[in-house]
Amino acid sequence: MSHVGPASIGDAFDFLAAVQAPFRMQPGLRRLAGDSQQLHPNARDSRHLLEKLQALAAPAPSALQCVPGYDPRPGLHALAAHAASEHPTAFVWDGHSAGALELGWSVCGSDARPIGAAPMTQVGDCLAQLAPAWRLAGLLSLAFAEDFALIDGRTAQIPWLAVALPSHWAPEHKLGLHFAQVHAPVADNGVLLTAGDALARLVSAATRWERFVWTVTPRPTLNAHPALQPAAAWRDADADGVAAQAWWRTERQTFIPVPQAALAVFTILVDNQPLAQAIDSGDKAQRLHDAIASMSPAVLRYRNLDAVHRPLLDWLARRTAA
Repeated sequence: MSHVGPASIGDAFDFLAAVQAPFRMQPGLRRLAGDSQQLHPNARDSRHLLEKLQALAAPAPSALQCVPGYDPRPGLHALAAHAASEHPTAFVWDGHSAGALELGWSVCGSDARPIGAAPMTQVGDCLAQLAPAWRLAGLLSLAFAEDFALIDGRTAQIPWLAVALPSHWAPEHKLGLHFAQVHAPVADNGVLLTAGDALARLVSAATRWERFVWTVTPRPTLNAHPALQPAAAWRDADADGVAAQAWWRTERQTFIPVPQAALAVFTILVDNQPLAQAIDSGDKAQRLHDAIASMSPAVLRYRNLDAVHRPLLDWLARRTAA
């Protein structure tokens, strides 16, 4: 893999490719270019790191899930090797020990150890309270902005997750499910359900793939676990009022294939920006307006936009004209 400079999280989401009208729920996979990065190292002051530390601090964090008896090491070690190859100045891996150089911590076997002159104490505290078998996964989760899951290419099931920043779903409720079951609550999901087994085989073969997901939400946090309080709710408002409380939430999802194990590492990069900041041109406003205007009532309900889509469309139309 050729090395390029670190990519920014804001540039990872392809607006033109992702925001289309008419809006359709579909896999939307595209091949990754040979030099495309799939991971984004966390800086010490990044929102992703701070919210992940919070999510993983619980005595039994819901972010970390594994089917009893399942061995995630083939996928986990492949992820560590990919991270070290893609970002050698941020992450190292020798097949047994891993180090997050920016954060100042390593995991050797199941032991967490400080490295460098000024290790982040919060990271060490977080790793220490995790079960030993989860410490490598915890280090990878904290070292990178992405969340991770393993997809079994033979069964299309998800036997392992490390998802600290979920988008309005609970990792503990998705564990062990078939791809079709995972997407069962999604509105207008026929294409996704039909393609489940074929998609699992595709992404666990040799080619790397990516896809994009987006929504508009009143929740400002990256972590949108449904159990978090206060629940995200729209306040009654006119077009300007809705826009003022709206956040543009995006996901870039990629697949790191592990064909020798018939697996894929599923990466999820969440970003969240104020809507008025993200939709910064008339062209973006027009594209988003047309996409939302074409959503079915079921999709609007599923995305919690049914009560505000009219004022949201009004705001986007004015943004387009301006």
